Amino acid sequence: MAFHDQPRFEGSYLGDRARLDPATKLECKICWWVYDPALGDEVWQVPAGTAFSDLPAHWRCPRCDGEAEQFMVIDA
Repeated sequence: MAFHDQPRFEGSYLGDRARLDPATKLECKICWWVYDPALGDEVWQVPAGTAFSDLPAHWRCPRCDGEAEQFMVIDA
């Protein structure tokens, strides 16, 4: 397998959003910004109560622009 074919880091939820409880908080592994479903995300205009698994596919970290797959579970 070539280097560019290696699987990308996919946080502790293994890139499978369906595995996440709706109340799960996740942290960006790059800048440590926390996505809290109870608060949503003002930058991306995500309303409070939106589970991480329900974020739009184009959503990225509002602080550092990291991909959603780079987030790690910190609280379930």
